[in-house]
Amino acid sequence: MIYNDKKVSDIQIAYIGGGSMGWAWTFMTDLSLEDKISGTIRLYDINNEAAKRNEAIGNSLHNDPKRQGKWLYRTSNSLKEALIGADFVVISILPGTFEEMYSDVHAPEKYGINQPVGDTTGPGGLLRALRTIPMFVEIANAIKSYSPNAWVINYTNPLALCVRTLYKVFPEIKAFGCCHEVFNTQNLLASMCKDELGIDHIDRHEIHVNVLGINHFTWFDYASYQGVDLFPMYEWFANENYDLGYPNNSTGYLTNVFECNHKVKFDLFRKYGLIAAAGDRHLAEFMPPHYLKDIETAHSYGFTFTHVDYRMEDLQKRRERSDRLLRGEEMLDYTPSGEEGILIIKSLVGLERTISNVNLPNKGQIANLPLGAIVETNAVFEKDHIAPVFAGSLPENVKGLIDPHIQNQSDIMEASFSYDKELAIKAFLNDPLMTISEADARKLFDEMLENTKNYLPTEWF
Repeated sequence: MIYNDKKVSDIQIAYIGGGSMGWAWTFMTDLSLEDKISGTIRLYDINNEAAKRNEAIGNSLHNDPKRQGKWLYRTSNSLKEALIGADFVVISILPGTFEEMYSDVHAPEKYGINQPVGDTTGPGGLLRALRTIPMFVEIANAIKSYSPNAWVINYTNPLALCVRTLYKVFPEIKAFGCCHEVFNTQNLLASMCKDELGIDHIDRHEIHVNVLGINHFTWFDYASYQGVDLFPMYEWFANENYDLGYPNNSTGYLTNVFECNHKVKFDLFRKYGLIAAAGDRHLAEFMPPHYLKDIETAHSYGFTFTHVDYRMEDLQKRRERSDRLLRGEEMLDYTPSGEEGILIIKSLVGLERTISNVNLPNKGQIANLPLGAIVETNAVFEKDHIAPVFAGSLPENVKGLIDPHIQNQSDIMEASFSYDKELAIKAFLNDPLMTISEADARKLFDEMLENTKNYLPTEWF
């Protein structure tokens, strides 16, 4: 890297999963709008052709005079080629195909188990972890060999177990997991303040929060705006909007599966006293199936299920968009995404000082969760340094909700390295969504394991 006049150039970023037609485009857009950093993105993907397409799309941004950020894109033909000399490593992969994801999400439905996402917890999240962990073992070993000093940013789910695997294989790795779910809850609080205080615009960064929990099951025990405690206002807000949701009676979630009316958040606040800080689809999966009895129940709480058919249809649309981008018939956006990956990179090269939520091994930042577990809190990012913020302890009622998931992550990790089927089934049975008999659970586990065997070591069979 070259430092010059408050700019940093020649940054080398290895992008694992660089053929992505989703997050990669977001990352490329944000980079193209930032004038203080520049360099080269080495795109690596098991689908080399997809990486080459993104190379062409990325370099079209480089040549666009309206784009202030100047980055060259190069396709790498191996992990080694991508990683040697990298300053940063970004990991954003799809572990398997939509065929395996279809099993994760929909095989449990035969037993009345509904999962609106199925990528982090529940039977789907646990099986996804079993096939993802071996991929991250390979990635961690490659980073250890070829770029041991690089900062590693993971976006892949199940995020906590991905980060945990990186540290298990390479304890000295400088890795962390990023997730935008907290941002969305800050935006909700900003909207609440605008409505109640009559203010035209509030940026989510003005909503100061203390974050504690695990990825996709995060909570705020403190929130303020300009020094004003927001908990009394949120208590009123949650009660006022409990029946109709916010926005009132909106059905936007029926056409955009990523939207919700926040009624799960409001219900959890009324029951537990903290602000749940993730999307309602994710929050519902960590709880017993109160919110997930059926699709009608989900809709009554203002969210819907993400059927894998939707993801397949969306992939086809993105392939068509990729063709248009390559032909120059369409350009990537000129507006920032609101993600903080680029801001964090700027901070780690010394251009900013940033506080953002991040997933790291617990070194006491959440005092009453196990050391070494991957927890989500705020952290301070500065040049070549991350310092997790001491977030305090979870109240016992919320800790009781999180404990089974921490234990399951530990058991799935150990099972993955030892090929211990009984330990994996123990985690399977311990998940709050698993309300079926042990015999049915074992049958379901065997079916789902078989459905993902193309991405599992042969020792499992």
